[in-house]
Amino acid sequence: MPRRSGDGRVSLCARARPQRRHPDQEALAVRVGRHERRSGGALRIATAFAALAFAASPGWGQVAGVADGRVLFGQSAAFSGPAEQLGRDMRLGIEAAFAEANATGGIHGRRLTLLSRDDAYEPEAAIANTRHLIEEDGVFALIGAVGTPTSRSAAPVAEAAGVPYIAPFTGAEFLRSSGLQSVVNLRASYYQETEAMVAHLIEDLNIRSIAVMRQDDSFGLAGYNGVRLAMERREMELAATAVYRRNTTAVKTGVLDLMRAAPGAVILIGAYEPVAATIAWSRNLGFDPVFLTISFVGSNALAGELGARGDGVFVTQVVPLPTDDLDVVRAYRNALAVVDQDAAPGFVSLEGYLAGRLAIVALEGAGAEVTRARFLETLRRAGAIDMGGFGLEYGSDDNQGSDAVFVTVIGPGGSYRSVTNLAEARR
Repeated sequence: MPRRSGDGRVSLCARARPQRRHPDQEALAVRVGRHERRSGGALRIATAFAALAFAASPGWGQVAGVADGRVLFGQSAAFSGPAEQLGRDMRLGIEAAFAEANATGGIHGRRLTLLSRDDAYEPEAAIANTRHLIEEDGVFALIGAVGTPTSRSAAPVAEAAGVPYIAPFTGAEFLRSSGLQSVVNLRASYYQETEAMVAHLIEDLNIRSIAVMRQDDSFGLAGYNGVRLAMERREMELAATAVYRRNTTAVKTGVLDLMRAAPGAVILIGAYEPVAATIAWSRNLGFDPVFLTISFVGSNALAGELGARGDGVFVTQVVPLPTDDLDVVRAYRNALAVVDQDAAPGFVSLEGYLAGRLAIVALEGAGAEVTRARFLETLRRAGAIDMGGFGLEYGSDDNQGSDAVFVTVIGPGGSYRSVTNLAEARR
């Protein structure tokens, strides 16, 4: 387990933690009142009766989403399209944590309920869903959003309404601004993941020719900037950069661009389908550098897409292996089996479970008379939180709980194992 040093930081596989915020980072602009288009239908985890009960505006003295026997959380995430498995797995993990708490009477006598809506990983749909969840469904808090472009659009809506925006599945820097009052991050940032990648490539493999293949949006740019800054700290430049359009697998042109540069390693910033397509195209064409990608990819879905072509692909993770023996990971596997006995443990559903556990910690600490402000203040004042071997720590100006980054590699049969040295893993 990563350990915090005396200054409150957690080591990244014994490496220095990179600075979280780039000086060029701008504060989130509040963008509400636009993009009224509805996305898809609601994917209801709550019963229809429960959803209707919470949809009404709270009366005098009531808190939105909180009733005598229930607390309602909302989620806008991808449940269709090329990133749908990420949304489904995050939802499954949150459900597992909530079901575990509900089985013992809930929190302060209230059951936890999740209502999810499909945004198909599209920013406009995320805005519409977030407004609907807040204004019409009357949720207490938002949890488990999936993606950088969607969070860039939806987080300002939650921030303007004072609604907690908990544990989004993204490591984007803009969500880590100390000026945000409603956003609480669980995971390490993309800058931390990409710093670990660059450090390992140079120190373990002596590879200094590094290229990036990225999604052409704010997520891809966030990952690209992380790699670029890690290179600049070492007075190095990227060998090449290629882009592709979000929610497509149109990557062949980008692959050809990378081949012309002939880098020793390619860092891929995208979801599992286009990342898998990039690796498959490359290897089919005889182009086989060291491939690395970040946690958002959806590790288990990536391994499934790649099949035998996945051997030797490195993926940074922000949660432990789902097969780990930590207390919290064992609890996760047990809880997962209760809500879906056919579900295989995975990194994304584990992160969803930890997100649900984080919400539970905040509800427990806020007391029976919970409000959104008390919920958020509980986390700001919590300091160190031990989730059964996985540590979090928050502060008045620090809304990111974990700094842990783990490096893994895909092996035979699509299995993952942890690695501490890339050279040893490639032997």
